[in-house]
Amino acid sequence: LGLDSVSFVNGTWEPDGVTFFIIEGLASLGEKKIIFFVILLLGYITILGGNSMIIFVALTDPKLNSPMYFFLYNLSFVDIVYTTTTIPQMLAGFLTDMNTISYPGCFFQMYFFVQLAVTGRSMLTVMAYDRYVAICNPLRYTAIMTRPVRLLLITGAWSFGTCCTLPAISMSLLRSYCGPNVVKHGWCDPSSVRRLVCGDTSVDGVVSFSSALFALLTTGVLILTSYVLIGVSILKMGVAQRLKAFGTCAAHLTVVFISYSSASFVYISYRVRIIVSVLYAALTPFLNPMIYSLRNKEKKQAGMPCCKSSSKLAIFSM
Repeated sequence: LGLDSVSFVNGTWEPDGVTFFIIEGLASLGEKKIIFFVILLLGYITILGGNSMIIFVALTDPKLNSPMYFFLYNLSFVDIVYTTTTIPQMLAGFLTDMNTISYPGCFFQMYFFVQLAVTGRSMLTVMAYDRYVAICNPLRYTAIMTRPVRLLLITGAWSFGTCCTLPAISMSLLRSYCGPNVVKHGWCDPSSVRRLVCGDTSVDGVVSFSSALFALLTTGVLILTSYVLIGVSILKMGVAQRLKAFGTCAAHLTVVFISYSSASFVYISYRVRIIVSVLYAALTPFLNPMIYSLRNKEKKQAGMPCCKSSSKLAIFSM
C-alpha cells in the first residue's frame, strides 16, 4: 500500500483503492468443495484436539518434565496457531459463494502464516539439537539443557521466524493495490497477493524467495548437521544403544521428512498447487500428535489417565 494511496480518516489510515480481497482459489474445486470441507473440518478438529492433548499432558504430568517435552508442546502450540490462521477462513470459503477478507486481515493472515511456518521449522531445528545433546552428551544433558537455555532456544526460534518474514511482508504492505482484488488461492498467499500489485514486483519476488530459501536452507542444514553428528556417535555404540538412539530420533525424523517433502510440492501447476497447499497447511500439524504419541512410551502412559477421565481426550489417545 503506497503512501500516495492512503488517506487519514477517523484517526486511522485507510486505503483509497482496494479495501478487501476476494479469496477465489477454492472456487476451482467446483462440486468437490463439500468433500474437501468435510475432510478439512475433521482434520482441523483432530489438529486442535491432538495438539491440545499433548500440551495438556506435557504441562500436567511430572513424568514429562523434560526438555524434549518442553519443545514438543511448544511445537504443538505453533501447529494450533498456524492452522488457525488459514483453515477457518478456508472452511468459511467452502460454504459461501464469495469468500472475502478485509485488507488488514489479509496481511495479518499472510504474516502469521509465513512467520509460523518458519517458526515451526525452527522448532524442529531446536528439537534436532536437543536430540544431538541427549545422544552425544547424555551425561551432560541436564546440565546443558537448563530452563534458561530452553527459553533462549524457543525465543530464538520465534525471532528467526519474524526476521525471515518481516522484510517480504512489509514490502507487500507498502505497495499499491488498485484492483482487481481477487486472490487466486485458498487464503492470502504472499505470491498470489503480490500479483495484484499495481506496478513491478520483481524486487518483492526476489526478497520473498531469498527469505524463504534462507529459512529453508538454514534450518535444513542445522538439522542435517545434528543428525550427521548423531549418526557418527551411534556408530560407536552397541546394538542395544543404537536401537534406543534410533527410537529417540524416529519420531522427529519422520516429522522433519514430512515437513520438508510437502514443502517441495508448492511450486507446481495452479489448480494442483492450491490443493497441495491446503494439504500442506494441515498435514504436518495433523500428523505430529499421532507420530510423537505412537513413538513415545512415556507419552502414551501419561496420556492413559487423561483418556480414562475424559471421553473427549480418548478420541485422540494414541
